[in-house]
Amino acid sequence: IKVFGKLTLPLKDNVEKLPLIIGVAGSLGWREHHYDYLKMFQNEGYATFELNSFKSRNITSTVGSQVEVTASAMILDAYRALEKLSNALQEKGYHVLIFMAGKDNASIEHVIEEILDYQVDGIVTASVAMSSTLANRCRAAGVPMVLFNRSQDDTGMSAVTSDNHAGGQKIAQHLLATGHQRIGYIAGWEGASTQRDREAGFRAGLNAAGVALHAREVGNFTMNGATEAARRMFARSPPDAVFVANDHMALAVMDTLRFELGLTIPDDVSVIAYDDVPAAAWPAYNLSTVRQPANRMVAETVAILMAQIENKTEAPRRVEIDGPLVLRRSVRRVGRSET
Repeated sequence: IKVFGKLTLPLKDNVEKLPLIIGVAGSLGWREHHYDYLKMFQNEGYATFELNSFKSRNITSTVGSQVEVTASAMILDAYRALEKLSNALQEKGYHVLIFMAGKDNASIEHVIEEILDYQVDGIVTASVAMSSTLANRCRAAGVPMVLFNRSQDDTGMSAVTSDNHAGGQKIAQHLLATGHQRIGYIAGWEGASTQRDREAGFRAGLNAAGVALHAREVGNFTMNGATEAARRMFARSPPDAVFVANDHMALAVMDTLRFELGLTIPDDVSVIAYDDVPAAAWPAYNLSTVRQPANRMVAETVAILMAQIENKTEAPRRVEIDGPLVLRRSVRRVGRSET
């Protein structure tokens, strides 16, 4: 039996990420043992996972640490996305290896060496920090790669995303149509293509109507960062609506506005976001948002990867999938609450 994948994660600095790792392992057959493993690994002070398989075909997926995992809801949503991708690839007869990478060059180079040592058939990456470097190494090794929920300027790389520009534009149009004029934006990590494209579309929608962005802060796709961004934004000239670059940050923003600043949503301020994670529909939030078409994104990613594995001369493809605006109760029409 070949050791198919191995990951050691010290708990000293990464304890908040452990449930995500266990969740990924669970999608590959350890699901019923999550809590036993969690307790055992916490007691030991580190976590090591090994997965054995008789099959030789495998796919690797890299998971970057740019997005800080700080809450169980975020962990579960990351797990759901990985599980969808893992299941789709397993249906094609492949296994999925998960690799974690940091932002520093040494960590990136180490992960690249690990991935290529496994002689994988293909790579799906959501790691912005390592994508360009990894692409060059993979081309030289003849290993096809697809960026999932990310894009790069390098046109030689295949990428599958939602249409983030169009989604940002839809949000601007909706806020303007409901009578808002002082509109703020809380950005994600500015190195991410998702952040860049959502903001570009949002600004384009405002500019088309002759409306300037009222306020802007950066939350870095973390809940703590979003909380601080909301405090800064509302300490000066508060907006009457705010677009937050993803749902998880928006949940932190809503909690800060309601429970710390004493504001009512949507009567005092409207909040809208992007992704449509399950928590967005919880009655405590009822968050209006643009839905990421995750199932279609997974299907396109797998189709592109399979085509490139079967035909090494297959041209790179860029796919952007439109997602709908999901209206709930966090945005009001100026003068009355949204229905």
